[in-house]
Amino acid sequence: MESDIEESMRKKQRKYPFPGDSTRKNFVQDDDDIQLETTRARFASLLKRHGELTERLSSSNGIFRICSWVHRDSDKMIYERLVKEFEAARASQTEEVSLDGEQWNDGLLATIRERVHMEAERKAMSGDANILECPQEKITYKIGNKVICCLEGARIGIQYETSFAGEPCELYHCVLESKSFLEKMTVLEHTVPFFLPIREAENDLLSSNAMTFIDHVGDLLQAYVDRREQVRLIKELYGNQIAELYHSLPYHMIEFVLDDFDWKVTVSLRYADLVSVLPTRIRVLAWPMHQSKKNTTTLNRKEDGLPGTNPPARLTYAEDALRTMSLPEAYAEIVLNLPHALQQMFNQRTNS
Repeated sequence: MESDIEESMRKKQRKYPFPGDSTRKNFVQDDDDIQLETTRARFASLLKRHGELTERLSSSNGIFRICSWVHRDSDKMIYERLVKEFEAARASQTEEVSLDGEQWNDGLLATIRERVHMEAERKAMSGDANILECPQEKITYKIGNKVICCLEGARIGIQYETSFAGEPCELYHCVLESKSFLEKMTVLEHTVPFFLPIREAENDLLSSNAMTFIDHVGDLLQAYVDRREQVRLIKELYGNQIAELYHSLPYHMIEFVLDDFDWKVTVSLRYADLVSVLPTRIRVLAWPMHQSKKNTTTLNRKEDGLPGTNPPARLTYAEDALRTMSLPEAYAEIVLNLPHALQQMFNQRTNS
């Protein structure tokens, strides 16, 4: 009898629930169902849009690949042609002059411009035997990492010789021309990577100060190679300790993660401009892991004394090292002192 009454009460409770825990659970369940359906609808819409985009791209993908190949082949052809042209110019030179400091100035650049136009005019008057008999000096100028040659057709060629740690790296070229000695020069062609702003430098500098433009392009290229090679070196030396590494094309934004310690360490570097070789905005954060790899003690919410999360801690000694040293040197300094710094932070948190 009692069991029949209890069963009847349970049926009534299911049919006519009164406000209480079960009602709240039903409301929560309904909210979850609505959110789930919304998520499913959005995901279905995303899949549909992805399919449409894939179909549209598949029709033009062949053209895109062909254009990419043509562009790469064109760049390679320009590079190979300019390398041969510069080699020929240096082979036919009568003198190579090394300059430094104040010897490289606007007056010398004006002399080079005048020389290339005189040579072009001499070639144009090739019917005059007296002019052809006059020997013409062919001088190449070397200034730092730049070699300046007089090329055929009233053109000035600049070859940039980049290096890292005393070892030579890539050659880059920039060819300038002007219709006459009095007209401004323009960039005819170059092999500078597309993500370095040579056209902006041309607009800002070349017409007003060609020497500054030539020097600035050299600084852009050398700084880019420096930053790139620094990243390559830490990957080569410490790749087993670096879990993730991201960078922009010109390597002026770099981020990586050290995940071989009790704490997860993130490093973020930003460079003030593209001619900088040391970062100016630096952030190094140590994120406590939920479970230590080497200690039996766990850094949990209660030990941190914070509700819901373990906040990161800044490693100021690491930021100072990155601000004053090259990336491989700073990395070695950071890793050397990291266990001690992390232990100090761990003790501070457990004692607070």
